[in-house]
Amino acid sequence: MLLFSGFALAAPLQVTTILGSGVAGFSDIQVNNPYGLEIGPDGGLYFCDVDNQRIRRFDLKTKKVTTIAGNGHKGYTGDGGPAVEATLNMPHELRFDASGDIYIAERDNHVIRKVDMKTGLISTVAGTGAPGFGGDGGPAVKAQLRQPHSIFFDKDGSLLICDLGNQRLRRLRLATGVIETYEVTGGELEGPRTLSAGPDGDLFLALREGNAIVRIDTRNHSLHRIAKDAKLSGPKGLAYDPAGILYVADTESQTIRRIDLKTDTISPVLGELKRPHGVFFLEGILYVTDSEAHRILTLR
Repeated sequence: MLLFSGFALAAPLQVTTILGSGVAGFSDIQVNNPYGLEIGPDGGLYFCDVDNQRIRRFDLKTKKVTTIAGNGHKGYTGDGGPAVEATLNMPHELRFDASGDIYIAERDNHVIRKVDMKTGLISTVAGTGAPGFGGDGGPAVKAQLRQPHSIFFDKDGSLLICDLGNQRLRRLRLATGVIETYEVTGGELEGPRTLSAGPDGDLFLALREGNAIVRIDTRNHSLHRIAKDAKLSGPKGLAYDPAGILYVADTESQTIRRIDLKTDTISPVLGELKRPHGVFFLEGILYVTDSEAHRILTLR
């Protein structure tokens, strides 16, 4: 692992493996290709354990790992029942809503599912399970998605979906259950992979095939490329730091990079990883899924 420190920092960086042995598996010390992750309302670290076909929780204090959703088999079953008995298919991203429930983007089921954290029950909130495009303006459960990769809650509480195979952003209005395309102007969405947001509500979007990071002005939905002079290589993860930094999991260059949003400059942070996908920042700590090294790291 290579640690870069060629930019001004208040203290030396420390990298720690908090979960994962480096060998793919399913145990209290093993993960198998982790992707999206987030600290939940209860302080636990929740993550998509993709090749274990599960959503899991890591207790940062006790180091205990528990399963939240998925029985370990690929499939699309279990709606209306316990999430731990359901089958998932390549869960790529998870997010918590304001009530503390989990939403999951399942790429190969072409759906968004929800786990009610009070009852433990799972349900589908968008998608039919068949890949395609349709249903805008109607119920999301009757609409089609194609390989939804990531999700993010907008400032108005609606759920934004990176509808990768359709090269679109979709918006699910949870209050009504209606889905629509989130229209943007000023460019094409070449491989929309993940979203984050700044304090003003503007969105940041990673375009994997476009090898770019764009800012979406939420007042007029216009696209603006940031760090335009940088050469990225398959960016797939974003995390906003209130200090005005946007962290990027630049997957195919095997690095984590940082964009200073004030100066629009980019610098390396961490290298010699194995196709990192997920980053999440909270209270001075950057959480990283070093996916094909089968581990989760912290950077402080």
